[in-house]
Amino acid sequence: MTASALTPSFPSRLPSVGTTVFTVMSALATEHEAINLGQGFPDFPCDRKLITSVNEAMLADRNQYPPMIGVAELRNGICQKIENLYGHHYDPDSEITITGGGTQGILTTILACVSPGDEVVIIEPAYDSYRPSIELAGGKTIAVSLQVKRDANGQVASYEIPWDALAKAINSKTRLLIINSPHNPTGMVWQKTDLDRLAQLLKNTSTLVLSDEVYEHMVYDDAMHHSVASHPELAARSFLISSFGKTYHVTGWKVGYVAAPSALTKEFRKVHQFNVFTVNTPMQYGLASYLADASHYLNLPAFYQAKRDFFRAGLAKTRFKLLPTPGTYFQCADYSALNIPEAKLNEADFCKWLTTKVGVAAIPVSAFYDQPTESGVVRFCFAKQEQTLSTALQRLQSL
Repeated sequence: MTASALTPSFPSRLPSVGTTVFTVMSALATEHEAINLGQGFPDFPCDRKLITSVNEAMLADRNQYPPMIGVAELRNGICQKIENLYGHHYDPDSEITITGGGTQGILTTILACVSPGDEVVIIEPAYDSYRPSIELAGGKTIAVSLQVKRDANGQVASYEIPWDALAKAINSKTRLLIINSPHNPTGMVWQKTDLDRLAQLLKNTSTLVLSDEVYEHMVYDDAMHHSVASHPELAARSFLISSFGKTYHVTGWKVGYVAAPSALTKEFRKVHQFNVFTVNTPMQYGLASYLADASHYLNLPAFYQAKRDFFRAGLAKTRFKLLPTPGTYFQCADYSALNIPEAKLNEADFCKWLTTKVGVAAIPVSAFYDQPTESGVVRFCFAKQEQTLSTALQRLQSL
């Protein structure tokens, strides 16, 4: 009888990383048959025209490796879209790369430009992939927090950019600053004056910018998205990252893109080619065909604003305090004034209780901070069918 073979152990590259809160809450929602307003994905289908476009590409035998940088038709379409919306021309051959979703674009950007010991500034609450990506590159994360503004009752009213803290955080060691607008999880949107102030802050530095703009087509109330592409000084030092999954309701396809000046793109592609090498061919052709009709993304703000307004109107009938939602498909709410004992729970425990006992899953905003930061705020996703939102609101209105 032989002894059991042993699997060798090795030091973890990400020792502090566990299962994400999104996975945990989604699993909890499934277990308790709760309505999942936690993880950010739609529960409605995408346009059948997009499916048809992908099927046609498959049937036309567009099924082998595409160019490493992405198919020309899609890169040309992205070039035209950015130029039409933001007035900046990115060369489709040397400045636009198709990626396996926005998250791959983020990781590859960080691996391409961050060396061991470099500092990377992030603004918390922040998307959870930023910090592990920085750690894998050997960089040092410097986190500053959005300023939490409270009303006369002590409830969270809004978030603001922490300009003084941001200025103090940037120094000669700062390789990269990561910004995100429209912002996940708060829904905050940067204004043109914010981009001007950022450009002035970075003017005499060598700091690069990673601009996470995956919710660019979800800005409401007749406002517009202000991309780094629209600001020449910032465009010259920035990686712009966006996602077709968010825009076209196909989050599972994992197709996005990175646009950056040729010198930055050259370094990005060195990593990209050995990271994913290239991205699903028929989906690229299908997306290129669908992208040719600008109405598909130009009409998106009205589509999601209707859902936002419907959800906010229902939540207004509760004791949840609604925070502003000028962008994204997330609604943050302060639960501290609910007239129930559970209003005293921390955010993670409140979300677990809400999921298991009320039947609605949400995400604690505290999960978007590295260090424990409690503000009594949770995030709901309203990218759902009206019936889904109606049922969720009925349950939340019982509190």
